[in-house]
Amino acid sequence: MDLREKLNGLQVSRRKLLVGAAAGGGLLLAWSFWPRSYESPLAAREGETEFAGWLIIGRDGVVTVGIPQLEMGQGVGTVLAQIAAMELGADWRQIGIEPVPPSGFFANLALAAEWSPLWEGLLGAGQDSQDRSVERFARSNDFTVTAAGTSLAAYELPLREAAASARDMLTRVAADRWEVEPEECEVAEGFVIHSGNRLPFGDLAAEAAEYDPPDPPPLRPMPAFEEPIPGEGSAQTLFARLDLPSKVDGSHLFAADVRLPGMVYASIRHGPYGLPELLRFNADAVAGTGGLVSVIKSKRWLAAVGESWWIADRALAKMRPEFTGPGAMEQVVLDSEMERAVEQGPDLAERIETIGEPDSLPAEPQVIQRYDIAPATHAPLETASATAQLSGGRLKLWIATQAPAAARDAAAKAIGLSPSDVILYPMPAGGSFDARLEKQHAIEVAQIAAQVGKPVQLTWSRAQDFQAVPPRAPISAEIAAAIGAQGQPLAWRARITSPCWMREVGHRLFDNYTSEAAKREAEGEADPFVVDGALPPYSLAHVAIEHVPAAVSLATGRMRGGAHAYTSFFTECFIDELARNAGRDPFLYRMAMLGGAPRMAETLRRATRLGDWDGGQEGSGEGVAMVRMGRNPETAGHIACVAHVRRGEGGIAVRQLSAVVDIGRIVNVDIARQQIEGGLLYGMGLALGAPLSFSSGHPVPRTLSGMKLPSLAQTPDMLIDFVASDAEPFDPGEIGVAVAAPAIANALFALTGERSYRLPLTP
Repeated sequence: MDLREKLNGLQVSRRKLLVGAAAGGGLLLAWSFWPRSYESPLAAREGETEFAGWLIIGRDGVVTVGIPQLEMGQGVGTVLAQIAAMELGADWRQIGIEPVPPSGFFANLALAAEWSPLWEGLLGAGQDSQDRSVERFARSNDFTVTAAGTSLAAYELPLREAAASARDMLTRVAADRWEVEPEECEVAEGFVIHSGNRLPFGDLAAEAAEYDPPDPPPLRPMPAFEEPIPGEGSAQTLFARLDLPSKVDGSHLFAADVRLPGMVYASIRHGPYGLPELLRFNADAVAGTGGLVSVIKSKRWLAAVGESWWIADRALAKMRPEFTGPGAMEQVVLDSEMERAVEQGPDLAERIETIGEPDSLPAEPQVIQRYDIAPATHAPLETASATAQLSGGRLKLWIATQAPAAARDAAAKAIGLSPSDVILYPMPAGGSFDARLEKQHAIEVAQIAAQVGKPVQLTWSRAQDFQAVPPRAPISAEIAAAIGAQGQPLAWRARITSPCWMREVGHRLFDNYTSEAAKREAEGEADPFVVDGALPPYSLAHVAIEHVPAAVSLATGRMRGGAHAYTSFFTECFIDELARNAGRDPFLYRMAMLGGAPRMAETLRRATRLGDWDGGQEGSGEGVAMVRMGRNPETAGHIACVAHVRRGEGGIAVRQLSAVVDIGRIVNVDIARQQIEGGLLYGMGLALGAPLSFSSGHPVPRTLSGMKLPSLAQTPDMLIDFVASDAEPFDPGEIGVAVAAPAIANALFALTGERSYRLPLTP
């Protein structure tokens, strides 16, 4: 039986024992009668009226939409507001958004279902958002996590229903005033209309709230969508980003922009990998320092608080904190740990997925190749920052976090408060790439605020952000294939050696474990999330996907693109190599195996046309790759990319990336294009940037400039087209990351004749 079929098995943690204890009888009754009603924290002010917990309509006609997801540059606030505006019939110029604190009312059921193997109890949990156990967990834990492209899946229908309900109630008020039937009225551009009569929302809202909401809400026939225009890369949207003006003029407030009266500023030093505990520091070195407010020590860090962040950071540098532990990690140790796991692979591998009878084929495959992926750091533009104020036994927390309830609860526990005594103000993030799934900075700023007695803002330096956020794990993969007479694979085996990074994330997120404790708890237990995307999107009769859990000294975490960011690399590079070995055009070689995947085939065909594919001949510098993200072809996202590279000053330059994308129904074409372009650039940085390594327990490089990311001058031309589709929408935020590296790697081989089996690429 495959591990995917055993996700509801009995691997036990303390959390699972507590949740599963209901099986003993006494707790089961309480669990069955868990509260089913949760209040929305979206509150109407004077002159405003709230509808269905999601919308507020003011007398001035302004419609405010509650946004339960972290805005970190992906445009989620605009997309969710657009869904509500189109269903309501509002004018886009009257729409505003308001981030809402974590609440069971806004639970992300889609992600709770997807991540259920990380939190399930002994009674198991369904992997469907409609499952009662999923809803019970998500709502009772205020689970509003922003991750894995689930915002549309989780919130489109609730938003539509809330807006449809408000539209119906507004219409009934207007119809009663005009003494006509509601069905005779139209709602558009912020007005209810009948014949020559028009009433704005603001004139109707207060009275409409007195009407009973419709059951069920009368949804419009079509949900929100925009039709892509082939070849029109700069086609304008009718729904411009709501956060664009403030970001352009600099008035947009991020987490690090919070300012409170009497606020002080904190900087921090964490121990290197392998030396997690504070041993000593020289407090005398900062005695009498002007503007220094306090020095605060914890078991695992040292912080300085000053009248400015610079004063605090310079004080830490003078105190030269030292840390202790088993020993500072070196890159050579990490490499040897990974190599040991690879060597033990045949004995430790656990089968995650099986198609056909791959074990009945000849033991010796005809082609076998190994790929190695270096660790990678997230490097968002804004480092971790949070502001806290403790007063009267209540903590106020201003923070950008993808997991707000977990951050709130962890901060409360750190200083002995109840979560109900913490008020969390969600702030936008200047990037994240899943770095803000971690909540360590919430714990630290709460502890510092408790000791300082003043409002305090903690901001990690770039070096500390690299140090304290668990990076993407090192990966080794062995891909083997038995080849048929036509040069195409008859059987395929992917054996992936990696730390159980997603299980580590789960233990930190759901159990509040430290990084070291989460790593220990996750070791030795295969992790299906680690091999996502390793199942090729081709018609292959016999496939085996295996995971070898690797025990390493490095705590690891999720990063934008998830496992697809590396599984797509070695899958598509291996396919390219098989095509070259068979003497076939890599595009035609792929097409021959896509008979059962029409959406993928159409995407690939159009991408090669868009990118002027000419066969990828030797010296051409053109490469192709494709990715299907999502297990169900009907709901998955599809992308194909043609890369053109050339020799430039200082090395290889990417000249052009041409991508065609099928992500089903598109809500906002402009934002979808931004996300694909941003994903391609992020993937390009992972492919061509500096590898992350470790020296004396510190990550190297420790600065953005040291990462050698693409500059503006090195940004390639990008041609992006979308396939018009009425399939369910797929989030575009991560799929571009996955396709960039293999497309560039295959283009690099076509240019140089040398193939890289490592990421970042080393020709």
